[in-house]
Amino acid sequence: MRSFRSAPRAPQAVFSRYSFVLLSAITAACLPIMDAQAQTRLAPVVVIATREPVPLDQVTADVVVIDAQRIRESAADSVEDLLRREAGVQLSRTGGPGHSAGIFIRGASSQSTLVLVDGVRIGSATLGQVSFDAISLAQIERIEVLRGPGSSLYGADALGGVVRITTRRGEGPASFSGHIAAGEYGSKEGEISVGGAGGGFDYTASFSRESSDGASTLRAGDRFGNYNPDRDGYSRRTAQLRLGYTVAPGHRVAVSLVDARLRSQYDASEFAPPDYAQDPSPNFGTRLDTQVLAVSYDGVISPIWTTRVQLAHNADESLDGAHFPDRFITRRDQYTWQNAFALDARQQLVAVLERLEERAKTSAFSSEKRRHNDSLGLGYSGKFGAHLLSADVRHDDNSVYGGKTTGRLGWGYELGHGLTARALAGTTFRAPSFNDLFYTGYGVDTVRPERGRSAEIGLSWLSGDSNASVTLYRNRVRDLIAYEPDRAFCPVDSSYDFGCARNINRARLQGATLTAGHRIGSLSLRGTVDLLNAKDERSGERLERRARHQETLSADYQIEAWTFGATLMTLGNRPDGGKRLGGYSTLDLQARWRLSTQWQLEAKVLNVGDRDIEPARDYRALGRQGWIGLRYSGIGL
Repeated sequence: MRSFRSAPRAPQAVFSRYSFVLLSAITAACLPIMDAQAQTRLAPVVVIATREPVPLDQVTADVVVIDAQRIRESAADSVEDLLRREAGVQLSRTGGPGHSAGIFIRGASSQSTLVLVDGVRIGSATLGQVSFDAISLAQIERIEVLRGPGSSLYGADALGGVVRITTRRGEGPASFSGHIAAGEYGSKEGEISVGGAGGGFDYTASFSRESSDGASTLRAGDRFGNYNPDRDGYSRRTAQLRLGYTVAPGHRVAVSLVDARLRSQYDASEFAPPDYAQDPSPNFGTRLDTQVLAVSYDGVISPIWTTRVQLAHNADESLDGAHFPDRFITRRDQYTWQNAFALDARQQLVAVLERLEERAKTSAFSSEKRRHNDSLGLGYSGKFGAHLLSADVRHDDNSVYGGKTTGRLGWGYELGHGLTARALAGTTFRAPSFNDLFYTGYGVDTVRPERGRSAEIGLSWLSGDSNASVTLYRNRVRDLIAYEPDRAFCPVDSSYDFGCARNINRARLQGATLTAGHRIGSLSLRGTVDLLNAKDERSGERLERRARHQETLSADYQIEAWTFGATLMTLGNRPDGGKRLGGYSTLDLQARWRLSTQWQLEAKVLNVGDRDIEPARDYRALGRQGWIGLRYSGIGL
């Protein structure tokens, strides 16, 4: 952690120090009212920490909950931007909204974050990561984020953490809602939704569409000569359906479907025959279609035994390029049987049997590739007086890379007045992607999974509308999969003359995360400080696109029918492709005016200072952008 103390006092570092002071002040302001608020509100219930519902103040892991209200009121331009603001994770994006994006939880790679939609694993098996640019905020009801080891609960790829997205579920009288908005850069978005419950049925259906003319994703003079001055926009439409039926008390069957289509443009070059000269002028684009389908049964078998069976399918199909596009097709079928046993009012045992079948096809593979994974997991969580205990273990047996066993052990102690001390340690792994294994001229089928060992300690406080926490963590990752340029370490085939995939690196990821939130009358304050030291242990260099610090401070003030909000975010400098990208600060402002119980007028300005942001080397984010919108929510239609 010495690098944090020895860093030069750049403006961002100074802001980091002031942010820490402000968070401390928020926490201190909360302390005098602990006793008064301790019983005013129950802790939110989360699923991500144990795979079964449990109060947030009884988990030993570092979990963030982003509820429906915070999603609707956020000024975030996308899911990945929302996660950066609310969960303290870092973001890398090749342009503005609608373009390729990845998140780094505690410095782990974007391939090391597992994403679930309604319990279904999503993402491209060829790339080994989720296309956040294809996910719309419009259909999301709730997001839970597990920061830290998650492989012993969810299997491969939960090395840095897990993001659990839940779509809307109908309840209560029939209702209708809608939202339209327009902004600069030719940006538009609209959404309609209906839902309700009655006669044993619950239902919701929604449709959304977003588009923007955007700006050129690349800057002039980029290192590979791919710049094209045309605008690189995007359009995204998403449809969602969720239908459930309670066949008898305690027994429910359901089906859910999410269908998304993304069309976006970007800058690149072609090298066409006969002279194979570089040509950046074609209009390059991505056509990505994603579907998530799940059929499930939830049943209460007895007062101590509940069960869940889910059959799920995820399909990703993308077409990337201009005149000679590449097609990538991924299919995932997931079968899950999960059982929870309440040993008593404060102890729970969870058993999971799961099978995942994956297949992928692309022009870069000699044929369609397949693999399957069978797994068995056991988890325990309990409370004994002031002590909290959690333990889980999972064994995954993969048809390509063999068996992996992971485990996690957590302990907590309630100090009183809403304060809880906790400690957690676990092992993780990231599976090699189909590209790592089979891509012609790069993939090697003997590449092993990456392995991680993670440990953390933390102190958290939760009372009513106020909370604060600090977590110190350390994660050692071995067998990192990276490009090996030395021909001697690659297969003898001539197609590997320019290198191959290989397990060659080790990484050390350590740091601290501080969060605080408090409501003072009509004023609500939230803040996050993330300090990160992410290094390649072989070279001693900082991992690319990881900043040493990131801070977010948000304030919302309500006066009669008006609500005003502001979000200030700062990110430190980052290395990327031999260049150090400058740090930056952005300020977003928003206002909402409730015209009636059903209608609300909304306005926001993103990047008020019109900062020229370089989110990745040679790429450009959007400048200042104003939005105005109208929202409707009606009940009993």
